[in-house]
Amino acid sequence: MAEKKSNTKTIAQNKKAYHDYFVEESLEAGIELVGTEVKSLRQGRANLKDSWCSVVGGEMLLNGCHISQYDFGNIFNKDPMRVRRLLLHKREINRLYGLVKQQGYALIPLSLYFKGSRVKVQVGLCKGKKLYDKRADMAERAAKRDIERAVKSQNRG
Repeated sequence: MAEKKSNTKTIAQNKKAYHDYFVEESLEAGIELVGTEVKSLRQGRANLKDSWCSVVGGEMLLNGCHISQYDFGNIFNKDPMRVRRLLLHKREINRLYGLVKQQGYALIPLSLYFKGSRVKVQVGLCKGKKLYDKRADMAERAAKRDIERAVKSQNRG
């Protein structure tokens, strides 16, 4: 039996989320869009930088995500910053809502991508980093870079 190749194409990533939060768990959610938004996403025109997810009335909503207006969309274009509904099972929403309320987690969108012809959002269950955590991560990355640089220069010589 031939393996099915996963055809995913990343549209946007939220790199700031990895800098500001520890990602404890991540899950995939569908997103409710209109036609011109999908066309704009096919052009790669989205920004997740300051976006977050909230649970209101038993529905998970994506707030602060900017999807630029489609150039040829005229009257069908929607507000680029509008609140969009995420598509998850009710039990998943309730579980995440409980964790957010009790343990101080945040729901942050990590990436936006096409899976086949559908647009998906990777939502992370995140805990905020303190300033010293960020400094430790930066020091670790710098040390790793220095080691790679030293190994690379030794291989040449």
